[in-house]
Amino acid sequence: MPEPAKRDPNAPRYLEITVKDSEGKVWSTLLANAKDFSTGSVGYSVSEKVVNPESGERYQSSLNFTLIGSKPAK
Repeated sequence: MPEPAKRDPNAPRYLEITVKDSEGKVWSTLLANAKDFSTGSVGYSVSEKVVNPESGERYQSSLNFTLIGSKPAK
């Protein structure tokens, strides 16, 4: 895997993400862990199921945060 073009030395090991509906009711709290992507970029990634607390229906969620400029040059 290529070395990233840059890293953020002050980046934490994970991000805590709260998912709320339009009325402020919390659906879930997700933990996005630091990740080295296969492209060589770095950032955070989380993929989890989130449950609607009103209906019990489940949703699949995926979220990536990529550090801009971290992808190595070819």
